[in-house]
Amino acid sequence: MSQTSTKTLALESCYHCGLPVEDNGDFTSVVAGEQRAFCCHGCRTVCETIYASGLQGFYSKSTRSETLAPPPEVAAELTAYDQDDVQADYVDALTPQRTIHLLVEGIHCAACVWLIENALRRQAGVLNAEVNLTAKRLKLHWDNSQVPLSQLLQALADIGYAAVPFDPETAEGALAKRHRSLLYRMAFAGFAMMNILWVSIALYSGADQGEFRQWFHWIGFAIATPTLLYSGYPFIRNGLIGLRRRYLTMDLPIAIGASATYLYSSYVTFYNVTNGHVYFDTVVNFLFVVLVGRYLEAISKRRAMSATQRLLELQPKLANRVEGETSRVVPIRSIAIGDLVLVKPGERVPVDGVIMSGQSAVDESMLTGESLPVAKQEGDKVVAGSINGEGAFKVKVDAVLRNTALAKIVTLMDEAQASKAPIQTIADRIVPWFVLATLTLSALTFIYWQFTDFELALLAAASVLVITCPCAFGMATPMSVAVATGVGAEHGILIKRGESLEELSRIDHIVFDKTGTLTEGKLQVTTLKSFADLSEQQILQLAASVEQHSEHGVAAAICNKAISQHLSLLANHDFSSTPGRGVQAEVDGKRIHLGTESWFRSLDITLTTEQQASMSELEQQGISCVLLAVDRQVVGLLGLVDELRSDAIETVQSLVAAGIKVTVLSGDRQAVVNAVTAPLGNISRQAEVLPKDKSDVVRALQEQGDNVAMVGDGINDSPALIQANVGIALASGTDVSVESADVVLSHQALKHVADARLLAGLTLRTIRQNIVLSITYNVIMVPLAMMAMVSPLVAAMTMPISSLLVIGNAARIGRGFKKQVEYRSKLLPVERV
Repeated sequence: MSQTSTKTLALESCYHCGLPVEDNGDFTSVVAGEQRAFCCHGCRTVCETIYASGLQGFYSKSTRSETLAPPPEVAAELTAYDQDDVQADYVDALTPQRTIHLLVEGIHCAACVWLIENALRRQAGVLNAEVNLTAKRLKLHWDNSQVPLSQLLQALADIGYAAVPFDPETAEGALAKRHRSLLYRMAFAGFAMMNILWVSIALYSGADQGEFRQWFHWIGFAIATPTLLYSGYPFIRNGLIGLRRRYLTMDLPIAIGASATYLYSSYVTFYNVTNGHVYFDTVVNFLFVVLVGRYLEAISKRRAMSATQRLLELQPKLANRVEGETSRVVPIRSIAIGDLVLVKPGERVPVDGVIMSGQSAVDESMLTGESLPVAKQEGDKVVAGSINGEGAFKVKVDAVLRNTALAKIVTLMDEAQASKAPIQTIADRIVPWFVLATLTLSALTFIYWQFTDFELALLAAASVLVITCPCAFGMATPMSVAVATGVGAEHGILIKRGESLEELSRIDHIVFDKTGTLTEGKLQVTTLKSFADLSEQQILQLAASVEQHSEHGVAAAICNKAISQHLSLLANHDFSSTPGRGVQAEVDGKRIHLGTESWFRSLDITLTTEQQASMSELEQQGISCVLLAVDRQVVGLLGLVDELRSDAIETVQSLVAAGIKVTVLSGDRQAVVNAVTAPLGNISRQAEVLPKDKSDVVRALQEQGDNVAMVGDGINDSPALIQANVGIALASGTDVSVESADVVLSHQALKHVADARLLAGLTLRTIRQNIVLSITYNVIMVPLAMMAMVSPLVAAMTMPISSLLVIGNAARIGRGFKKQVEYRSKLLPVERV
């Protein structure tokens, strides 16, 4: 081939995006020693930047499933995003190290993901960059003191991507735009189908033998051509781009089937082949049916994943800001922390905050799971998205927009839906080989039947191309994970990562922290004993004086007891704390120690036989004992009680019945742990375990071969939550972002531990079912198509079935989960104690 012809071939399409290049060839460049043509200056600049950065691997990694386009336009004033008051609406905190979610225009495939992540990670100051291909979003973690955000946005622009801070409304608009484009193409194909059917009826009624035969062929050609070019454009384009990138896309078989049928029909029309037939109606009908299937898939996905959207809709867009003696309706974005907001009867609370005046009953069921409205008065906290009852109140704003509890839940769901479970990698590896197998089988079908009838061979081969559906493999895992995270969120089970579902389904040993997890976490002082000349009130006063600046649950219980008895607290000095053991300080010139017996022993503070007997008696009753020493002499004892949660017995019984081993960890003495957890039955109990040692216990169980889940409150047991195969944290409705946990239970319901494992097992089973459904469909339908028993039109009608079955089966997770939870509740009646 001559140099001139080589250059002509190179100029046929843009080297970067694949769009046609104008004949004048204004935009060319030597790239990697070869002359390359580009459709515009933007594509040429982006390509040169990619090669200059050493990221040319982008051009060999493309896995196209979306149409590639030239670089999008970039906002003119990127420096505006460097301002703290602008970033405040989007970043976690205005600290040197910040995290922001960006909506990125121009992301099309896994190659784009690779390019963006690698390009940004080479930038100074970038700590991490993670791209969500499905949502077209980038999670960027960077050091703002080293590099401004605008510089990173410009770096993205240099390689062909326009990024702006993520806004849910903007994302919804982009999704609606994609659906609208799909709907337009489907409507065009539908209109063409209605018209070409009249031509088909005429030809099938005898016109193919008369003088108007050729005329009807040309009409069919005139209708089918724009239909293929417009309605079929995404399939043809994606297929060609995939071939250029040396990757077999899911759209390639559809493009080949439609194009081959169209080209043969055009050949018959142009050359007036008397013994040939045209199949323009097949092309048009086929494209219409395929687009209908794609549109139904898109709508079904949207509905199946609607839990996130329903939560987004709970956020009001407007708020009544109090300005002096009046209030004014303003956009929620203009509300700042510290503002006063008026919430009228029947309205949704627009912000997280504290009631400053007024009272009402508020429905917080979307966060807490509590079906009855909760009475709220001055000083109580309210959360965004909850519904006000009949009263009115004013709220001082603590958090707004992405910093509210509602926004945190949505963020957790988005991250979980974007993550990959390990089983998904199997499907990812299968899809390219699946397409190759499809093309091979289609070629073999054509070769076999062409000796019998060329037209039959063409239609049979097209049917094989059309009827195979690898899409279901790609959707088997993400659809199930997306539905499961939505179902979980509705029941107060917030799953942070998709892989946690797979891990959770394999759990065979669950470890519970006792205080605040199995128990209510509401310690109460029930016993006061003096071993010296001090009165019980003096014992309580000294203990509260030492604990007054501590945030531990024991400290809160002691201080609340002192307040209830109107005791004045004494000043303390030189305060120190030993986590899990006790505190000490100087009060009124004396050294006061308050803590456990084991801590006292380590300090060589001894107990008398009488004191030890008193402790043992209380511990046998499930009362935790805290000792008080003045100048190293034990002078008193405080007994505290923490009751089991109302659903603790049911939860443990259901786990044991399912064959799960259960262990309870506690820093209390063995007698207290045994007494408090006695109603739970025959389970393992480990006492006097310090917070720092909990992870060692989990590790020891894992070394025995157990798959361990740790259930705690995420406060003093974070190392254990991280060490476990799955960390599960109980959090209040307003604190759902426990960093160390894989699963967060936001409804404060312990029974959801069993529910979470149930949901995980159901999800993994559904993923496997979806893969089997896809394989079964193809095993049945492909041989029928190869035997020429299925026409291309019928193939187009059945092709979406596999994907729709996957979507429908994933949607069943919600109903199946509800039924199994109800069945388990009936199976395990619990006697309350």
